Amino acid sequence: MNILNTIVENKRTEVMKQKRRRPLSGIKDFSCYKRETNRIDPVKLEECPGIIAEFKRRSPSKGAINEQAAPLDVAAGYRGAGVAAMSILTDSRFFGGSFRDLLDVRNAFPDLALLRKDFIIDPYQIHESSACGADMVLLIASILERSQVADLALEARKLGLQVLFEVHDGRELEKYHPSIGFVGVNNRDLNTFRVDTGKSRELIQHMPEGITAVSESGINGIHDIEALWKSGFRLFLIGENLMVEKDPGVACKALIEQMIKKCTTQKK
Repeated sequence: MNILNTIVENKRTEVMKQKRRRPLSGIKDFSCYKRETNRIDPVKLEECPGIIAEFKRRSPSKGAINEQAAPLDVAAGYRGAGVAAMSILTDSRFFGGSFRDLLDVRNAFPDLALLRKDFIIDPYQIHESSACGADMVLLIASILERSQVADLALEARKLGLQVLFEVHDGRELEKYHPSIGFVGVNNRDLNTFRVDTGKSRELIQHMPEGITAVSESGINGIHDIEALWKSGFRLFLIGENLMVEKDPGVACKALIEQMIKKCTTQKK
């Protein structure tokens, strides 16, 4: 069994226990549930791309990344840098995240768009995401059937949540549902953990019309962003390359300033 299968099996058990601990009726009592969400506007990304900056303490592939990082400090830095959204890992066992991270950031920064990044396999988790303050959820094609993608995406839409649909190859694109506005290419192979941004350039040629293309993982700097921007990508999800820095917010700001400078130069 590879690591992805292990994570998903653990998630099934985790969700089952969570349902018993807090039924859906209890989730609906959360103050954040079905609130008016912060939305990423694709139109604004046409002039200059955006960054979804990630908060994570560790990962199965890299181990410890930044175990001592404080979510509120990182969120303040990302917000000040001008990110399009902040991604927060909520998986505890494999990534060191928690719902508390998400809730704390939501309460401290009500205007910051937040992506809940986790392994979502059950509609319960969509409601959970809304209750904990997420504005967007991640659906990973490789762990879902086509019918599940449709059901989960439509459930998210009912709650006002945007969806980032993550694929790794062309076959997974066939699971896309028209209600989804953002399609991401994970440049990391979840079986081997090898990273290749060429995967993004290959798959964007086969993406549905009208979506916002997102490149995830392995974005090492402005040169990668510039090349992928020219290929049609409008959002870039960056995690480890920011979180390994002493101050992720400062690193993010420097990258966004470079990005804006490039966009301004190209307009002249």
